Formats: sequence, structure tokens, C-alpha cells
Amino acid sequence: AAMELAIEGGAEAVTVSAVAHRAGLSRSSIYEYFSSSADLIADLVIEELDYYTARLGEAIKHATDPFEKIELWIAEGLRYVEDGRHMLVKSLNTVSTPEFRKEEISLGHRRLISPLRQALVETGIKEIGSAAAFLQSITDAASVRIDAGNDAELEIQNAVVFAMAGLRALAL
Repeated sequence: AAMELAIEGGAEAVTVSAVAHRAGLSRSSIYEYFSSSADLIADLVIEELDYYTARLGEAIKHATDPFEKIELWIAEGLRYVEDGRHMLVKSLNTVSTPEFRKEEISLGHRRLISPLRQALVETGIKEIGSAAAFLQSITDAASVRIDAGNDAELEIQNAVVFAMAGLRALAL
């Protein structure tokens, strides 16, 4: 119920009352599991991180070459933008999560990034932090262009070509 509300109306639509109503439960039933609306939203963030991690893992699971893994990772990450699901994450990230959930969310982020980081290490690039920052900038720029209505497949292709050329140059 909370995910449906978030998809339909963003984070502000996810309240204990709204979730209880949508689920056909009393508010007190929701409070048995969640301390607040922000706690509920933290759960949605974690669920989305798990979904995105699985989606990216599926995309790279057969790749053995680290450059191929990175290429597939970038492409799938931008397809996530193309299908609009990233807007849910943007919305959910506008809410301050309870302090006691921050480590769990941080762990989810680390699990999400771990395969990409490992692939970058395997390329032999010395400055992994710089390479990761450059990749983030490229995917951010492509995301903005996709969100603006540009041809998603062309943006994905261009971002991948540009990123891979840069990474290969850094690996020399």
C-alpha cells in the first residue's frame, strides 16, 4: 500500500493514515511495525535499493570482463531512469529518514555500488574514486537528458561510449 501511494503521489502521499486506509487496516496496526511515516518511507527506500541492486546484478551477471560489467551497469542504470522508476527514489529521498534507519540505508547503497566498484578495481585504474566520480557525472548528465525527453536509447549509447573511452584511457 505504501509503495502504491508513493508511486501515485510521491513521498508526501505516504502517511500512516493513508497507508492504513489503503491497506484496510487501522492506524494502530501500522504503528505496530513503523514508528512514523518517515520510518515507512525508509522501508520503501530500502526496498527500492534492493530492487535496483537485483536489477543491476541481473544485467551484469554473465559478464566476466570488468569493462563489459561497467558498460552493462551504466546502460541498465540509465534504463532505470528511462522507465521512470527513479522518480520514486527522488521523491522518497526528499524525506528525512529516522536516525535508526540510516545505517540500513547506507548498507543498501554500499551493496548497490559494490559490483561497480569491484569492476573498477579489476580494470587496473589507479584512482578509483576519480573514475567513479566521472562515471557519476556522465550518468547524471544522461539522466537529465533522458528526463528532458531526449531519445533514451541514444543517450544511453552516447553515455556508455563516452564513459568506456574515458575508463579505458585511465586504465592505460
